[in-house]
Amino acid sequence: MLRRTASALLVLAIAGTATACGRAAPDAADAAKARGPITVWLSNNAQEVQWGKAMVAAWNKAHPDQHVTAQQIPAGKTSEEAISASIIAGTSACLAFNTSPAAVPTFQKQNGLVPLNDFADGASYIERRSGSLADQYKSADGKFYQLPWKSNPVMILYNKKLFKKAGLDPEHPKLATYDEFLATSRKLVRSGAAQAAIWPSPSSDFFQPWYDFYPAFAAQSGGKQLIEDGKPQFDSQAGRQVASFWRTLYAEKLAPQEAYPGDSLNDGKAAMATVGPWAIAAYKNSVDIGVAPVPTADGKTGGHSFSDEKSVSMFSSCKNRATAWDVLKFATSVRQDGKFLDTTGQMPMRTDLTSKYAGFFEKNPTYKAFAEQAKRVVEVPNVAGSVDIWQAFRDAWTKSVVFGRESTDAALRDASSEISHLLAEYEDPS
Repeated sequence: MLRRTASALLVLAIAGTATACGRAAPDAADAAKARGPITVWLSNNAQEVQWGKAMVAAWNKAHPDQHVTAQQIPAGKTSEEAISASIIAGTSACLAFNTSPAAVPTFQKQNGLVPLNDFADGASYIERRSGSLADQYKSADGKFYQLPWKSNPVMILYNKKLFKKAGLDPEHPKLATYDEFLATSRKLVRSGAAQAAIWPSPSSDFFQPWYDFYPAFAAQSGGKQLIEDGKPQFDSQAGRQVASFWRTLYAEKLAPQEAYPGDSLNDGKAAMATVGPWAIAAYKNSVDIGVAPVPTADGKTGGHSFSDEKSVSMFSSCKNRATAWDVLKFATSVRQDGKFLDTTGQMPMRTDLTSKYAGFFEKNPTYKAFAEQAKRVVEVPNVAGSVDIWQAFRDAWTKSVVFGRESTDAALRDASSEISHLLAEYEDPS
């Protein structure tokens, strides 16, 4: 018998007890037509809170009979854990503007989410706003339980001052291919310009592959997800090339094997970082930043990267869902998306991003590379057991790539086998 993981057991327990222990969910048909006051949750990011409060104030001024209250997501180890607990208790807000796509399948198993297809224009609104990228956010039943809201496409940010110190051209860095990236990294470290070329967290947290392996795999594979059509995709030529590239960085001490207690790029300890556009504001007063795409073996392929996206979901405890849906559309309108972009520097998931907000990108040219990258992003696969699946991958990566205790080829093969078992187990949890 396959081993039952802790999170799998937790999901099964949650699914069986959510309705018994929590508040009874409202009748879906009645709630879909009901209007009135609602509560929305925002992340604890200061800029997002600033935008959220202004957005809610604008809504309330125009709709005094459908008052919206904005709160930050309740405290917890992670937002996902806090939201999961609220589903069990029946205390979720109507909308959460910080839903991780990796958590959506779990929330679905808890019967915690409203399919946005329940609204007459639900699917069409999402598809019109996000275009073909919206397909990645459909669940296995073909419905949308999340609206893809905003992305932070992962790219290479680099410190121009340290590149110049190492004798490199900071305006035209050689980072496109693996060979170029490694040669540049060696010069940065061996010249003494930086302690590390790049310093991603080597920790075993399940989400860490999103900032080292996954952007590189998306780029090298031409836009593949970790799992497609129910099968792992990374035990492949692209996956092996990515693993070998990162293993070389660690083996040559160009990427340290220990965690840095702070921001290595901001502190001048590392010359590069894999991050999204949110970081530009954080570095603008301390680091002269340059931006480059994630490298590939030949410097070509399709130019994809990981989205680092957050969605908005509606929760089944919501009684006034007609209001919630209207608020969701208001918050993701052309006007509000523009205000969000201007306030946070994060990319609304819109097909017309660069044309609709051309003025912003003219004034803020560093962001334009991220806007172009936002057209070619890859999401985490929308599959049950996502956390366990990513954890299995990360454990193999840490052992083989970071610490070199196993060949990378064997690690990818073993991780693929284990993840295949997990997929089957979650598909048939009996």
